[in-house]
Amino acid sequence: MENLGLSNKHSPDIVPAQQSATFQVGREGMNAPGRSVSAEIRKWLMSVCGRGPVLMVAALLVVCGTCTANAAVALLLEEPFGQFGAMNPTGHAAVYLSHVCAEGPTHLRMCRPGEYGAVVSRYHKIDGYDWIAMPLIPYLYAVDDAAEVPAWVDPEQVTGLRDAYRRAHLEALAPDSKTGGAPRGEWIQLVGSSYDRKIYGFEVGTTAEQDERFVALFNDRKDVSHFNLFFHNCADFARVVLDTYIPDVVHRNFIADVGLTTPKQVARSLVKYGEKHPDVDVSAFVIPQVEGTVKRSHAVNGVTESLVKSKKYLIPMAILTPHIMATVAVAYLVDGRLKMPHAEEFDLNQAAVKPDEVAPLNLGPAPAQVASDGGDGGGSLPGGPAAPGRTAALLR
Repeated sequence: MENLGLSNKHSPDIVPAQQSATFQVGREGMNAPGRSVSAEIRKWLMSVCGRGPVLMVAALLVVCGTCTANAAVALLLEEPFGQFGAMNPTGHAAVYLSHVCAEGPTHLRMCRPGEYGAVVSRYHKIDGYDWIAMPLIPYLYAVDDAAEVPAWVDPEQVTGLRDAYRRAHLEALAPDSKTGGAPRGEWIQLVGSSYDRKIYGFEVGTTAEQDERFVALFNDRKDVSHFNLFFHNCADFARVVLDTYIPDVVHRNFIADVGLTTPKQVARSLVKYGEKHPDVDVSAFVIPQVEGTVKRSHAVNGVTESLVKSKKYLIPMAILTPHIMATVAVAYLVDGRLKMPHAEEFDLNQAAVKPDEVAPLNLGPAPAQVASDGGDGGGSLPGGPAAPGRTAALLR
């Protein structure tokens, strides 16, 4: 596991949910961390309010000092698609941060009111970077505004939306081809993901301190690609991000996934964590693939699961090596199953950061000074100058 400078010896700073619960399906099932007020506090608050406005204001400040905004970190478990997805049905893993935003593809900051958070992930051969951050709406739909999201698309429309966004915002990462058109390559994974596949989200509430710590760590981290399909893939990156928030929450599965980190194993680890820690609310949501003539994505599987469920592997292996196939089947049945949740759809209209969820802080050097000291923080990339690691904080 990569060391991000955090000690795993300390207990994770997780805010208890309103109710004790295990894995709750449905975004609406997620209780906003820190928003609940216990019966004892409510009773105390009512008694104080009767003593005058000054004491009432003071009491409210005490109570609100323990509150946090509805911030969250979520694994995006994305279904495979296309020919490569048929051969490798493990899918893609990304991480959605509801209150952390992208100040350019390789620099993060705390969100401002009206922003929708960012999606970060590890990619292969995109301008030499290890990870890239994208605003949520462009990542899902290749447009800047939620009002521009189409309800139906065909392949030509998807190509046009992606290229228009690339020309407006991503020329530095994906410049025009020699003929002046859109280049080939994996840059298309940065925008319009929901046109290609269905996405499952597994979400855990976060605190302002956790988000600020993540921003500072990753802005200071060298962003140089070392992608490896087996040991440094997108799921390994998601594991590192989630471990920043909850140390040691994700583990490799040496039985069902033969030691590889797969997107489904990351989701399975989060679900198990929620089951073992009922005071932590782990919930789920679904982002459906946009309707249209674009081919539908496939079900996401783990390593042994893909062998057990695929006839093109199952039948030959059962005939030629029945003992190996039996071992694979047992490995899957023992520790490889995870049923995808029938969750509520992600509501983009409710995802924007509310004005009362952020408050400016006069901390740290001015933006110009940080940009000059940022090293490889990505200040030269599109999205504006590098911003300080702490430009805002959630009310708590």
